[in-house]
Amino acid sequence: MKALNDTAHMTVRHLMALWRQPWWIAVSLVQPVIWLLLFGALFQTVVNIPGFGSDNYIQFLAPGVVVMTAFFGAGWTGMPVIEDIDRGVTDRFLVSPVRRSSLISGRLASSSVTIAIQSLIIIALALIAGASFDNSVLGVAVLIVVSMLVAAAFGSLSIGLALLVRREETLIATIQFLLLPLSFISVTFMQKSLMPGWMQTVSDFNPLNWAVEAGREAVSASPDWASIAGKSGLLLAFFLVCGGFAMRAFRTYQRSV
Repeated sequence: MKALNDTAHMTVRHLMALWRQPWWIAVSLVQPVIWLLLFGALFQTVVNIPGFGSDNYIQFLAPGVVVMTAFFGAGWTGMPVIEDIDRGVTDRFLVSPVRRSSLISGRLASSSVTIAIQSLIIIALALIAGASFDNSVLGVAVLIVVSMLVAAAFGSLSIGLALLVRREETLIATIQFLLLPLSFISVTFMQKSLMPGWMQTVSDFNPLNWAVEAGREAVSASPDWASIAGKSGLLLAFFLVCGGFAMRAFRTYQRSV
């Protein structure tokens, strides 16, 4: 119970910081809007490729953009951790009775709230742009949940790296090294069957790809719930691994101060 209370307290702390600068959500949506509207317009004719399997590229792209937004946002979760370390905030929490795990889970929970808001905005824009989500509310809810899962996993990874490297430049370089390759070795922008063979193989081990496939399947007309559950299970397992890494990194940081 104390762990939940401490997590709730830390979540509110981070949400209050967001409340003081709500424009951040709008700014962080600039890139997803470019993906959705400009990429959607630029590549709209790819649906004419035999075997593409969709007649509306915006509809195909939208679930991927929702997941990508969560994924990219999660990659930078470690940046305020380094800021808190530099300002001595983290050290002050270490001498308080707060549960250590809540310092991580509180950030992830507040990030999930942001992701839910961003996802609903992107979905609304996609609907305006001509997309449709056949599985309605349930499918959209599953899409948002898998986005939160992939964000929680990579957010934990980012926090763990921040606690180990403790330098913004190093964290930025590491996260960039991960984000772009994983983004393009996925089905976010292209049908898997039209990707080169080696990319199809690699994408099977890409957590971002699991989330995009599960989210896209969830909003399809006839969802394969077994496939969605399988990929969601993989995402959950990946999150547990990354969460364990973040906790070990936190203990390493504790021993160093």
